[in-house]
Amino acid sequence: MKFIRSLALIATLALLGALAAAKPTAEIDMLVPNLLLNQRIAEQIVELVGEDSGIRINLVPRPEHAESTLDALEKGYADIGITLNNAQHREGISTVMPLYPSVLQVIADVDRPAGSLREFLTNAVIFAGPKESLSRLLTEQLINDFEYADVDARFVESFDEEPNVIIVYAPIDRERLIREPFLEGMKLFTFGDPADIGLGNEVDRAVLLNPRLRPFVIPVGTFGELTPEPVLTVAVDTLLVARADMDNMVIYDLYREMLRLRPALFSVRPELFQPIDDDLAHANLAFSLHPGALAYIKRDEPTLIERYSGVGEVVVALVVALVSASVALIKVYRVRRKNRLDKFLIEVIDIRNSITPQSSGAERDAAIAKIRELQDYGFEQLVDEKLAADESFRIFIELTNDTIEHLQKSGA
Repeated sequence: MKFIRSLALIATLALLGALAAAKPTAEIDMLVPNLLLNQRIAEQIVELVGEDSGIRINLVPRPEHAESTLDALEKGYADIGITLNNAQHREGISTVMPLYPSVLQVIADVDRPAGSLREFLTNAVIFAGPKESLSRLLTEQLINDFEYADVDARFVESFDEEPNVIIVYAPIDRERLIREPFLEGMKLFTFGDPADIGLGNEVDRAVLLNPRLRPFVIPVGTFGELTPEPVLTVAVDTLLVARADMDNMVIYDLYREMLRLRPALFSVRPELFQPIDDDLAHANLAFSLHPGALAYIKRDEPTLIERYSGVGEVVVALVVALVSASVALIKVYRVRRKNRLDKFLIEVIDIRNSITPQSSGAERDAAIAKIRELQDYGFEQLVDEKLAADESFRIFIELTNDTIEHLQKSGA
């Protein structure tokens, strides 16, 4: 019984230990973004995630070959990443939340004609990033949307080819633009007067043709001499996206943690901060909102069973293993006690067989004394729980008593 109680205590302590450690920690791999500013934001996210959030985020390098963020996620290189809300819908990708706007910034010499976008781009030598880069593709799409294919604009791959127009789609990075020496004597192109938004200007047309764009105004002086006047342009949301097969509970916790991080995340770059749309579930997103994010928005918190299902499976497996081990140990222990008792039975039989009709009275008395000693020793083992008071012990007592009675009668 002491052994069984000890075994039960060990099993109980193991179960309590498993429950004490039941707070799940999900490992999430985040793909390192392309843009330097996005990389800094990603590093801050990793640094700021709380220990009690239920998640841990690890930054993982991009594949050596040229994989887009979306391709890399779909191929399993990472779980989450940062991309723009302008790509074609993919079933394997889901939106977690918008982070901040990426803004179309068109920079050129202050002397370049800027009466209209067509005039501005005529005979332009444009640097918009390398081929297949996001900013390059978006710029080409913008020119196509405005039907400016006849402006004879030429794209170049590097600054060595002396571009006279620079086009980027990027978050507002005020510090970097202000201190770039090669931007001296240049300014941002504006698509019109901010007061004209909604009156059918070029920005309204761009937004109509691509509803994921939205008008965006860069206030005067934001980039110093680069913005001598307000700049009307367009922006697209930068999204935190995830593989669509990510566990709902993990994304629920990630969404909640990202909301907690936002004040600290944008404290050094407040220009990046933007409110989350209250109706995000119906926003014009390139990728469907992940069910885990939608659950948080709707405050459909995972049940205790859902949240700890993985831990529960481990605990159940542990309990089953402990019970199985306990049963096996008890069986072994019982066999050992039975084997010990079998030796007593064999010794009693040997003593009985050693007495013959020709044996003297002294020999019979000595045999009876040995059997009584075995009985006394058996009871001592029973008290010490080294023998069990079961059917085998009853047989032992009956055999010894019968043998003593037989020896006493045969010697009378």
